[in-house]
Amino acid sequence: MSDSMADFLQTTRSSYDAIAKDYASRFPGGPPHPLDRRLITAFTELVTANGPAPVADLGSGPGSVTALLHDLGVPVFGVDVSPAMVALAREAHPGPRFHVGSMTSLDLPGAALGGILALYSTIHVPDAHLPTVFAEFHRTLAPGAPVLVAFQSGPEPDHLHVAERFGHEIDLDYYMRTPEQITTPLTAAGLELVATVVREPDGEEARPRAFVLARRP
Repeated sequence: MSDSMADFLQTTRSSYDAIAKDYASRFPGGPPHPLDRRLITAFTELVTANGPAPVADLGSGPGSVTALLHDLGVPVFGVDVSPAMVALAREAHPGPRFHVGSMTSLDLPGAALGGILALYSTIHVPDAHLPTVFAEFHRTLAPGAPVLVAFQSGPEPDHLHVAERFGHEIDLDYYMRTPEQITTPLTAAGLELVATVVREPDGEEARPRAFVLARRP
């Protein structure tokens, strides 16, 4: 593991450990927007149609989306870099499994997954490490299995550093990307683009939300 990768994983882990309880209280349920929920439901239908292999929810946070898939009958487990987030998810959602881990190096054999969800988790991955992440997606997905990536977007890419949230000192980088900045390394990793959806900000949201759906050929 390179020093830069170890650095961003450590700062992301420690930052979310610090804000885990407040974050879970602020975002207690699954995606509130109906379009987001429909896209996740469509993802689950693609998973089910392709086979019985489990889905990995990467960056599962307090576990609400993992629990949503579990309630829909999808075999799913959550993975998060923050031990505090994993502990909260296990307490709130005893049905699915949750593990501490990183999407940069998944402790899984090749072609083991029936799908991957990465909802607002690649936003903390620096550009230089996106190829590593998407290569892991390709390695661990079964043939035909889908991946759904969601992220804050906009007309121009942007990088934001946040030093405080919910009254806690943190050290967290956010990378706001255009859809092309995700689809380019995703397809370069060998994944096949299925659809790109961008919706405008809703309510308190400041930026558009982008969803990229791909599959392993």
